[in-house]
Amino acid sequence: MIKGHLIPKKMLSQDAYSQWLGIEILECEIGRCKVGMTIRKDMLNSMNKAHGGISYSLADTAFGFSANTHGKYAVSIETSINHIEALNEGDYIVAESVIESVKNKLGFNIIEVKRGEELVALFKGVVYRTNKNWE
Repeated sequence: MIKGHLIPKKMLSQDAYSQWLGIEILECEIGRCKVGMTIRKDMLNSMNKAHGGISYSLADTAFGFSANTHGKYAVSIETSINHIEALNEGDYIVAESVIESVKNKLGFNIIEVKRGEELVALFKGVVYRTNKNWE
């Protein structure tokens, strides 16, 4: 079985979409993962702002990575986001997910997406933990 803090690195290596986004793992330990990325021109919408799916994807990646650090395959079953501030080309955004306790099959989490110290989005997620171990 892979050690928990190494699982997100393996996940990222197999995740073409997160690689395309340019997501990087900034910090990772059991139950916590912090990821970041830079908004590129090809991520902008018709209003010349970052498409809402970009911050959503970053937060979802942080959520998935942290949920899997406990060693079992974990999959999201419900997620949502509140967009608070618009994002621009060149902005660097960070999402941190902390899942402190694992007591049952479901996990609930809120992930903050920030541009520097500014909160730009709140992501809420529910994860289901399977019995399958990461190997």
